Amino acid sequence: MLLSIIIPAYNEEKNLKRSVGNFYNYLKSQNYDYEMIIVNDGSTDSTADIARDLLSSYNNLTIIENRVNSGKGFAVKRGMLEAKGDFRLFIDADGATSIDHVEKIWPLFKEGFDIVIGSRNKKDARESRLGKAQPYWKIFLGKCGNKIIQLSAAPGIHDTQCGFKAFTKKTAEKIFPKLKINRWMFDVEILTLARRLNFKVGKIPVYWIDSGFSRVGIKGYVVSLKEIIKIKFNLISGKYD
Repeated sequence: MLLSIIIPAYNEEKNLKRSVGNFYNYLKSQNYDYEMIIVNDGSTDSTADIARDLLSSYNNLTIIENRVNSGKGFAVKRGMLEAKGDFRLFIDADGATSIDHVEKIWPLFKEGFDIVIGSRNKKDARESRLGKAQPYWKIFLGKCGNKIIQLSAAPGIHDTQCGFKAFTKKTAEKIFPKLKINRWMFDVEILTLARRLNFKVGKIPVYWIDSGFSRVGIKGYVVSLKEIIKIKFNLISGKYD
C-alpha cells in the first residue's frame, strides 16, 4: 500500500463527514492503493457515530477508538503506528488544508526527503497563502511561540503547527515510538527528533483556511509553553536516546 491518511478527530461532528468525503473523492481518482484511518480521540459529541456510519460508505476506511481524550499527539501516534502505507500523512479533520496538497509531497520524497511538512509561513515556502486568517490575538501568540520554538527546539522552521505532515514508513516507525508529548506540541517534538536523527525535512506551501472552530484558547498556549520546556528537558537529559 502506498499511502495512509491519518485523521485525528476530537468532537468533529461538524466536519468529519464532509472532510472524509473530500478525502475519498480525491484518493479514488489516484492510481495507487491507499487507506484512511480515523482516530476518534474520546469525542463527547456524535463523532464516533458519524465515523461508524462512514464505514459503510467508503472502502479502505478504518477507525481507531481512544476511550478517553488523550490528545492530538497521542491520536496521531496511534494512527501512524497502526498504518500500513509506505508513506503516511496526517491531516486535520476540519479540512483547513485540502487533500490535493498530497500532489506536492511526491517530488520531495523522490528527492530523498524523509518528512514533508505543509507550511502557512512564507519564510518556509514563498507560495504559502491564507484564505482566512486566524484572529489577531492567535497570530500574535503564535509568532511569540514560534520565536521560542526557533530558539529551543526546531530552528529553521517557521510553521511547526500546520496539520499536514507526511512521513516515509521508515521515518514514522523511527520517530513516533519515541514521542512523549500527547497534546499540542507533538509537532515540535516530531521536528526536534527529526533533527536529532538526521532526517531530511522538506516544506511545501499550503493554501490554508481557518475553519473558525478551534479548541486552542489562552490555556492551550500556556500548556504548549510547558510542553516546549519539557521537550527541551527531554532532549538535554537524553530521554530520546
